[in-house]
Amino acid sequence: MRRRVMSMLAGVALAASALFSAGPAAADTPPPEFGNDWHDPVTAAPPVPKPHTKSCEVTVAEAQFRDFTPYKGAYAPPGKCGAGDWGKVVLRLDGKVKGRQYDRLGYLRIGGVEVFRTSTPEPSADGIAWSVEKDVTRYRETLGRDQQVEMLIGNVVNETYTGVIDVKATLTFYAAEKAEKAEKGAQHKQAPPDRVLPLGDSTTLTTPRNSERIVAEVYATGSGGGCEEYWYLTVPDAAPYSCKTEGGPYREVQVTVDGQLAGIAAPFPTVWTGGWSNPFLWYVIPGPRAFDIKPIEYDLTPFAGLLNDGRPHQVEVSVAGRPEATTGWHTPANVLVWQDEKREHVTGKLTGHTAGDLANKATYTPGSPGRPHRLDTKGGHRLSVSGYVDTSHGRVETTVTRALANTSVHRWTEGESIDALKAIWTDRETVTRDGRATRTDRTYTMDGTTTLGAGDRLRTEIALGDRAETAVSNAGRRTARSVTDDRYEGDATYTANVPREDRHAVGTSRERFRVYGDGGCYDRTLATEQGALTVNRLRC
Repeated sequence: MRRRVMSMLAGVALAASALFSAGPAAADTPPPEFGNDWHDPVTAAPPVPKPHTKSCEVTVAEAQFRDFTPYKGAYAPPGKCGAGDWGKVVLRLDGKVKGRQYDRLGYLRIGGVEVFRTSTPEPSADGIAWSVEKDVTRYRETLGRDQQVEMLIGNVVNETYTGVIDVKATLTFYAAEKAEKAEKGAQHKQAPPDRVLPLGDSTTLTTPRNSERIVAEVYATGSGGGCEEYWYLTVPDAAPYSCKTEGGPYREVQVTVDGQLAGIAAPFPTVWTGGWSNPFLWYVIPGPRAFDIKPIEYDLTPFAGLLNDGRPHQVEVSVAGRPEATTGWHTPANVLVWQDEKREHVTGKLTGHTAGDLANKATYTPGSPGRPHRLDTKGGHRLSVSGYVDTSHGRVETTVTRALANTSVHRWTEGESIDALKAIWTDRETVTRDGRATRTDRTYTMDGTTTLGAGDRLRTEIALGDRAETAVSNAGRRTARSVTDDRYEGDATYTANVPREDRHAVGTSRERFRVYGDGGCYDRTLATEQGALTVNRLRC
């Protein structure tokens, strides 16, 4: 695959929940090929639900990004709409850019807490605009005080890459409904955390001594130029391919507490909007999570008894499988803490810890004139941790189990004129707390082929999947179930190695985003042809 290695992706990235466009539902007739403009970026993800209560809006940042100089400013919470006890807080990013530009990554930090990560779409010559929303109620404690703000979408502007990224970030605060305030005590476990502690560049964590639940969140992205942007395509050193890693493509994001393995997770295989050598796939509909880089969550409550001793502890994030002494992974982390208001010190103990061996086998089969090279990868890992805390409402026992698995088949020809990957990642986690179990099964899929044919016509066909099923049970009986399923398909062709106006690009894309199970239904489908939105259908 002739991969466009995006050295500009040196910035760290932000996360979003919904991207949407106001515009027509569909174009009457798509153009015969891509022109100088196309429909503004859209995604089929559901919008952030908002309460019908009094709201107040605050501008957090407004900047134009031309280089890698961060925006710095000050934030002050609104004096109304609940004065810190808000029912919901929604972050919105409005962006616009025109000309020629790569996709870029950026972050927004408030009080040192990374609250938002995203990548950007690639612009048309005439310009595009897009909007992203995220529910940031979980950061309510941070947002309740005056804070310093830092935002960066690292960019390069010169004679060739002319796109200046113009963005505005706002927070809208919604007052809590009366019923929410009345139930605050009873809903403590579902309420936003009492403290949000950013790790930042440090690995030292000191939690409040009365912490009864502790969750770490990590915004993990492979990016920053080089092969770690395409970590799922890397091969061992012995194989003749342009992106090499000694152990192959298996990656795993790990968290340790004082050197002991405390959490494992499969990173999401994000495809950025210039990915798979073909930006025409992503101009209107991005791949899953390209504008919604969700943090990985790790329930560290079994370690609460240890962490609550009032002393600093080492909490570190690392990426297993990443080549040593290489850049390309960003793993900023926050620690969310729920406290026991009736105890100054919550004691506890880690009672169980079982970590399996990390399995990673990459088997290379050399190709021949009539047969492509092939790499078969199989990897996985298991971890189980248990512990208890003695709270004002009794002893609470927590067990967290997680099982990861990855299989992939990578085929390519000499010169990578044909390059194909079929891969699946599963991340199955169960958190059991006092007999109530929440199981989340995550499945990520990628099936893509890029072919460079006659006349340097490059074609990419790809299908991506992002599915999560969550089931809650009490004493062995299921009480709730929900499924989120995001599917993307694209097929685009253009003439490579020529100016933009000579590419004669054509392409189609489709996304279907479904949410179903207990509590309702959401089902939206979008489709495009040559940059025109041809389908915008809502079934539920």
